[in-house]
Amino acid sequence: MSTSSTTYRFSFGPWNISEGADPFGPDVRKPIAEEEKLAFFRELGFEGIQLHDDDAVPDIDSKSHAQMLKEAEALKTKLGNQGLTPEFVAPRLWFAPQTVDGGYTSNRAADRDYAWERTAKSIDIAKTLGSKAVVLWLAREGSYIREAKDARVAYTRILETVNKILAYDPEIEIWIEPKPNEPTDQAYVPTMGHAIALAYASADHKRVKGLMESAHALLAGLDPSDELSFALAHGKLGSVHLNDQNGLKYDQDKNFGSVNLRGAFNQVRVLDEAGYGSAGEFVGLDVKTMRTEAKSPSMEHLKTSRAIFLALLDKVRALDQELVRQCREARDYEALEAYLLRHLMTA
Repeated sequence: MSTSSTTYRFSFGPWNISEGADPFGPDVRKPIAEEEKLAFFRELGFEGIQLHDDDAVPDIDSKSHAQMLKEAEALKTKLGNQGLTPEFVAPRLWFAPQTVDGGYTSNRAADRDYAWERTAKSIDIAKTLGSKAVVLWLAREGSYIREAKDARVAYTRILETVNKILAYDPEIEIWIEPKPNEPTDQAYVPTMGHAIALAYASADHKRVKGLMESAHALLAGLDPSDELSFALAHGKLGSVHLNDQNGLKYDQDKNFGSVNLRGAFNQVRVLDEAGYGSAGEFVGLDVKTMRTEAKSPSMEHLKTSRAIFLALLDKVRALDQELVRQCREARDYEALEAYLLRHLMTA
């Protein structure tokens, strides 16, 4: 049996309460205001909120720096009133016209300057909110044809940006969220290994970590639990976005465990066995309502994913660790698999 006693804290982002937009058809559900969404977090059992810079300060590009900080201060009060902790702030560098061809890796200097300005604003917002981290999802840092950019130069520019962030604020952490594709066909920093390599190449690697999203690992043809283990082995797992993915398709953000329950079990297992969460790390759930769901607003996907994590946690902690040890020692992996399957199938 497991000796872990970590009590997990959960987070999600406002985008996980779906606006109802479908890129291939009409809106399915009515959108609700960002401020209305705040009331749902604690009701659903979530203590943390994930934020993009323009979730915290809408229309951020139209605001002065002073106005931006004023709105961030107001949000800090609202979050405090709801008992919510801002887990991180991420610069949204994939919607602006200046970032269509990448921000940090754009061939145009003006675009790179814009990307840095947004990043600096995100750091200032994070500090104002009391968040310790910024997340870099390098969504458009890549190319559609290899010859469009010099990949060596592009990686150098990403590393230069990481170092610039570290120099800009001596306390902020950087959590790199790797993804192999979508919206960019051929993305730079596609896996956790790439993210950790960037961390070690940086000016202060202790403040550079990874954020693992299950679907992103699956889109790269990798096992999410292995990606988690790699980051954990290096002490570099800043956070997680747990969800599921049905094959090598678009990023689906399905309920955690809905496609591969054993795969979800192993993600929970490696997290719990490594003591993840004991230092206050959040379990982030990046799950979205199914496109055809009629109920509005719909939060069942968040309830379900959190419940599945906790149910699998019970399974992890009920494992007969001595039997597992004996099977490993004897290389009796058939016995181990049979035990695990029975364990997952029984109440």
